[in-house]
Amino acid sequence: MATESSLTGAAAVVGALRGNGVETVFGIPGTHNLELYRQLASSDIRHVAPRHEQGGGYAADAYARVSGRPGVCVTTSGPGLTNIATAAATAYADSVPLLVISPGAPLGQERADVGWLHEVKDQRAAMDALYDRSVRVSSPAQAAAVIHETFARWRVERPRPVHLELPLDVLESPWDGAAPGPLESAALLPSAGVLAGAAAALRGASTPLIVLGGGARDACAQAVRLAELLGAPVATSVSGKGVVPESHPLSLGAGVGLGPVQEAIEAADVLLVAGSELADSDLWGVRLHPRGTVIRVDVDLRQLHKNVPADIAVHGDAATVLGALAGALSDRAPGPAGGERAARVRAAAAEAAMSVGAAWRPVQEVLRDCLPEDTIVAGDSAQVSYFGTVPFWPMDAPRRFVYPTGYATLGYAVPAAIGAKLAAQDRPVIALAGDGGTLFSVQELAVAAELRLSLPVIVMNNHGYAEIREEMLARNIPPVAVDIDDIDFPALGRAFGGRGERVADLAELPAALKRALEAEGPTVIEVTVDGSGSSATWEMAPPVASRRDPTSG
Repeated sequence: MATESSLTGAAAVVGALRGNGVETVFGIPGTHNLELYRQLASSDIRHVAPRHEQGGGYAADAYARVSGRPGVCVTTSGPGLTNIATAAATAYADSVPLLVISPGAPLGQERADVGWLHEVKDQRAAMDALYDRSVRVSSPAQAAAVIHETFARWRVERPRPVHLELPLDVLESPWDGAAPGPLESAALLPSAGVLAGAAAALRGASTPLIVLGGGARDACAQAVRLAELLGAPVATSVSGKGVVPESHPLSLGAGVGLGPVQEAIEAADVLLVAGSELADSDLWGVRLHPRGTVIRVDVDLRQLHKNVPADIAVHGDAATVLGALAGALSDRAPGPAGGERAARVRAAAAEAAMSVGAAWRPVQEVLRDCLPEDTIVAGDSAQVSYFGTVPFWPMDAPRRFVYPTGYATLGYAVPAAIGAKLAAQDRPVIALAGDGGTLFSVQELAVAAELRLSLPVIVMNNHGYAEIREEMLARNIPPVAVDIDDIDFPALGRAFGGRGERVADLAELPAALKRALEAEGPTVIEVTVDGSGSSATWEMAPPVASRRDPTSG
């Protein structure tokens, strides 16, 4: 326990984290954040040290996605903070609660350009452009108050990353121990009149359809109940994958990017969208034009008319609103032939998925058949994920597939798998990535080895950035900088303290996975693939400029 003489701004920060239930922090110590480490060392918070701040950010991001609790990172000033910026932008795009704490220039030295170690022209302003907000505090008590406010707001608002900047003199200054405690926050309740209008529209619907995004991940039971009452097919975004079990007869899977699902969305006489912004990253270049009544449900007012304007805008939490609508419609007879309509769309969507992802279906089938049902998959922004796992690995619960949908960054899978495993230590976790993406964060294998995490890392090796190569060829551009010379990935696994295997055939993959799950530490399993059967665009999507680059695809 900290003594009175050791009470500093850092103690106020760590105390506020503990007060909000933080159990794990990811970070790397540096010259300017050492007082935070003094306090962390004497606390019961577990500290996990990545090999690069970006890896720590991805690990914390996945920890949050899997656990439903915020992820927390500590960096030093300057390069440590800019290193984590891509992970923060990923969390921003996918609405992940991530708190990044860093030191900053002493009070009065902002924008001073005095050559201070790690000096950034305006660190807070730079981060404010990437995070939901960046807050620079002037006292230990204010630092604690910002943490309490952040956690309280995440419970009732759209969760996005926040940066807390602690001027070095505030971080190290004496603290009298006085600080506010954690804050209570109540669920957002929409007005009875708005709910009644939405219920009336749904009650009269003949061909309703529901779209669920990541904002509905905690509304599983309510979403299933409402869908069954309406007889409404349910499509999800990738972030909402599994909110309604994909084995359910009304489920269309995470298929909002597929042409047949988009046609069904536009044809519905009432479209209910909960917790999704219907973004380009979900729809793959298509702009939806629903012909029926549109009901939007979201905790973020700015989302209610984004991309597709709402006829009925319901400002509220998805679980609360969907539960209230189900209660209002509990006496409604299900719509006619809802299951048959869903089956027709599902069959057409499966055909569309095969047209672009046939090359990736076999590996998904092998993995889903040999791994436990509750396996968590950390996917990179690679064809094996968006053409493979999304359509061909049905999941019956949310938070089982963690994937950087909006920012589409490479290098996510390996550190994300570490964060996911720390969040769910009793469940199997795998990383699934291409060869190019693995090389962006391969050093994090050392962390998995250090922590003795049984972690299969499956590297689908197509010797480069396959999608970008395909896009170049489609534009009659000679392929440039998209080929990667042979890398011995199993040897990399061993070099970082784990294991490594190479499988010559998918039939060998189940045995390799069994060995990996029984090992203490990570196992890199390299699978050589021919990606020539895949394509760079979804069926029904109009031609667009290159959607991805080697840092994301």
